[in-house]
Order: sequence, then C-alpha cells, then structure tokens
Amino acid sequence: MSTTACQVVGFLLSILGLAGCIAATGMDMWSTQDLYDNPVTAVFQYEGLWQSCVRQSSGFTECRPYFTILGLPAMLQAVRALMIVGIVLGVIGILVSIFALKCIRIGSMEDSAKAKMTLTSGIMFIISGLCAIAGVSVFANMLVTNFWMSTANMFTGMGGMVQTVQTRYTFGSALFVGWVAGGLTLIGGVMMCIACRGLVPEETNYKAVSYHASGPNVAYKHGGFKASTGFGPSTQNKKIYDGGARTEDEVQSHPSKYDYV
Repeated sequence: MSTTACQVVGFLLSILGLAGCIAATGMDMWSTQDLYDNPVTAVFQYEGLWQSCVRQSSGFTECRPYFTILGLPAMLQAVRALMIVGIVLGVIGILVSIFALKCIRIGSMEDSAKAKMTLTSGIMFIISGLCAIAGVSVFANMLVTNFWMSTANMFTGMGGMVQTVQTRYTFGSALFVGWVAGGLTLIGGVMMCIACRGLVPEETNYKAVSYHASGPNVAYKHGGFKASTGFGPSTQNKKIYDGGARTEDEVQSHPSKYDYV
C-alpha cells in the first residue's frame, strides 16, 4: 500500500471511530435492565452516562438527568473523563491530520513537516482510541460486578427460594458502539504512524570534501616533491601536473584529481 493510500485510509478510519466515540458517549443505553427472569414487564429501565430513562409498555419514555456530580459513583465519573479526553484528543488529531495529508498542498510545506504532523496525529488517535476502549471496559467491569452481587443478594439460604426481586442491569448497545469506535480510532492512528515513514525524505550520508594546497609555492612533478623558496623567478611559482606546466589561475579553474581526496 502506498504512503498516500495508507494515510488516507488511516484518516478515514479515525474520523469514523471518532464519530462512534461521540455517539457512544451521548447514548443512554450504557446499561439496560436484564429481562432474563422477567421477559414481560410494564416498565423497562436503562441508564447512560448522563441520565437514566424509564420506558413504559404504552410507549411513553421519561428520562431524568443526573443532577449531581459528587453524588455519582467514582467509576462513572472516571468513565466520563476518559470518554471526554478521548473525544478531545481525536478532534485535535483530525485538525492536525487535515494539514498533514500528502494529497493536500498548503503553501510551500515540505514533506518533513508533513511527516511530523502525521506522526503527531497518529499518536493522538492511538491515545484517543485507548481512552475510549478503557472507558467502555471500566463501565462493563462495573456492570459485571454489580450484576453478580445483585444475583447473590436475591437468593437466601432457605432452600434457594427467591425472597426479593432486584433490578439487574446488563450490557447496553452503547458499550459495543464504544468498543468498535475505539478500535477503529486505534487502527487509524497506527496506519497514520506507518504512513509517516514514507513521508520522511531520504538523506544521503556521503559528503565530498575538497582539499587544496596551502600556498602557491608548491610544485608537483612525476619525479617527486619540490618546494620553492618564493624568492626565485616567476616561472618557479607554477604547478606542474603530468609533465605539463600550468599557471596558478589555470590550476584553480581546472582542478585535477590530485586536488580531491
């Protein structure tokens, strides 16, 4: 898969996952009433992160928001915080990744800058997906714990007869939406990080270095090395290569193979 295709697919998956996270956070069916022991009921209850609802058999639904913050369970507040942090990071990642797309040219932005922006947005998407998955998993663990505790309290030691009827809650549709959305955001972030490698320009480590003679009084011959004193005639201030004489200006304009190492 090419770099541009990988980047675009990761961007689209991240947008889809972020939309799912926003939808899951606003949904009311995080926990629904368990109807295993009582399939026929006149009242159906379900709860979300922000309000609890009751739906009657007549079709009338009444929802009551949570008017308190300190009175809510600590786990519920932690789930709220994780989902909000994941959404905020996802929105910032979307804004950064728009300018990092290779198919979009903005001014004279270089590929190295786009690579850094792509990597930054990919990391944000990964953290956003992990926050969403963690928040949904924490809420699911809380539901499982409360479910089995309610089941244990329903039975007494008198022949296993049911003495009390308590409302038990099970997984709602919002949990599955949150898991899928968090996974899509995580995969999109990984693909953005992979696309970053293809945007980095290749650099060569070879650098040519030229070395020149330290002064004009050095002459090279096939027979060996000869240094002049600088007080002789002007013909001695010439450099000789391959048996032919050249002036100093000619040597500087036409360097030979002895000038490079």
